[in-house]
Amino acid sequence: MGFQDTSIQCSDCGAAFTFSAEDQEFFQSKGYTNEPKRCPSCRQARKAERGDSGSSYGPRREMFPATCAQCGKDIQVPFEPRTGRPVYCSDCYRKVRPAR
Repeated sequence: MGFQDTSIQCSDCGAAFTFSAEDQEFFQSKGYTNEPKRCPSCRQARKAERGDSGSSYGPRREMFPATCAQCGKDIQVPFEPRTGRPVYCSDCYRKVRPAR
């Protein structure tokens, strides 16, 4: 099935925008059945209003700087490291974690 660029009117600002053939292929690959209602700038503004980081898992987590206890690499972790507790980068963690 070949896709062709389509012109759509934004439901928020009323401006016409192009729903490109590439975007249509992407929508189909994701299983989306509806065309977009908003132009790209209105979509972005709506995401910003909701505090959407673009992730389907909610707002971005706060990250904390740390140093890997094994290799010394500077890393970012999603928890506040405690004094006296080792923190590992993902590579070193795979080596030291207990077998399941």
